[in-house]
Amino acid sequence: MRKPPFLRPGLPLGLTAPSFGCVTEPYKSLFESALQRFNHMGLPTIEGPNCRLSRGVGISNLPEKCASELMELMLSPMTQGVLSVAGGELMCEILPYLDFAALATAPPKWFMGYSDNTNFGFLYATLCETMSVYGPCAQSYGARELHPSLTDAMDLLCGRKNTFYGYGRWQRESLQTPDNPLEPYNLTEKTRYRIFNGDKDSALLTGRFLGGCGDILVNLAGTKYDNVGSFAGGDQKGIVWFIEFCDLDPMSMRRTLWSLREAGWFDSANGFIIGRPLHFDDEVLGVDRFGALEPILSLDVPVVADFDLGHLPPMMPFVNGAEGQLRCTADRAELRYFDF
Repeated sequence: MRKPPFLRPGLPLGLTAPSFGCVTEPYKSLFESALQRFNHMGLPTIEGPNCRLSRGVGISNLPEKCASELMELMLSPMTQGVLSVAGGELMCEILPYLDFAALATAPPKWFMGYSDNTNFGFLYATLCETMSVYGPCAQSYGARELHPSLTDAMDLLCGRKNTFYGYGRWQRESLQTPDNPLEPYNLTEKTRYRIFNGDKDSALLTGRFLGGCGDILVNLAGTKYDNVGSFAGGDQKGIVWFIEFCDLDPMSMRRTLWSLREAGWFDSANGFIIGRPLHFDDEVLGVDRFGALEPILSLDVPVVADFDLGHLPPMMPFVNGAEGQLRCTADRAELRYFDF
């Protein structure tokens, strides 16, 4: 795996909108505030032309224009890393316009984003053998106060930190509104991780991390972009999968995990880290978020659920392609990367 150089003060970050642009509130104000914060961090920005647009369907612009923006920023010698400004719905439609061969031979560069950005960050790792960060989008840095999870992600990108700890509390409902766009996380819920298989009180997962949003991963399986068999099968370390869900209810989550298992994606799995799903309390025909895990529980490897990952913040930064380990009990977690 190629590890990109860490970010350095004074060199520009590229900002791209391969999914939604920051057009409506609270995202518009958050984006403006984030630009100021990046500047104060000593990280000037180069803003792609789509970051403030909403001309596409489920993405900021026409798919070919979104792909062109992303390719230009990833290949430009002017940018030292690229952050997506937001998630969205149909980033998959830009994939035919991306040149993965060029990306695989160009100097490696950090890309960070989550949710719909799985379409690129996951493939950058599996097709281009280059690490990427499943972490906050650029607009998240516009909040009035930054949660430690946000500074953790930036510290990882800058090479200042390789070990991360659970955050203790999480947000069920956001306070950010068009009238109060810069509200920080509303941490009302106490964190409790659920551990399955092996020691019921603790879990140790070691291997190469790989994953993203399950809604997107299942959409990629079986396409011409699916290189998981070669990627995971050739890795003697084994894969620690990190997966979270956005739009899917528990029954859809269960079908997704079954599909990925039957596609062979989990043949080299050493364990699973499952984030808090956005549909946290939903139940369908008696299947809740834990019942949704049955297809992977049968693999008899450690599974940690309700983790700090995904659409109910805060979330730890996960590096696609990096080797590391997670130590976890019901109320404590330590995530450490060996490559940093």
